[in-house]
Amino acid sequence: MSRMARIEALLAETPDDPELHYALAMEHSSAGDDAGCVTVLRDMIARFAAAPFIPAYLQAGQALARLDRTDEAATVLRDGIAAADRVGTADAMHARGEMLGLLATVE
Repeated sequence: MSRMARIEALLAETPDDPELHYALAMEHSSAGDDAGCVTVLRDMIARFAAAPFIPAYLQAGQALARLDRTDEAATVLRDGIAAADRVGTADAMHARGEMLGLLATVE
């Protein structure tokens, strides 16, 4: 069974685990499937909006930039920056800085 299949099986058992959703998105990215990565991350961002998983925004922005979907990348990065500001942890602020840098390159 592939790593992606194992993650999908775990997600079927525990669909509310944001780290499993993120792991699935990263598997898509590692496989060169940026569109699949974005799909999983967009679903994740919507699903966990009340408690945002900040790295999802950064990774979605990076995948969208690789797909040359820069307007969408800029939008998701702006949303991620706002979410990071709301969360306010050191990790969120670190990701915020990375998102600001990426945003500057896609605008």
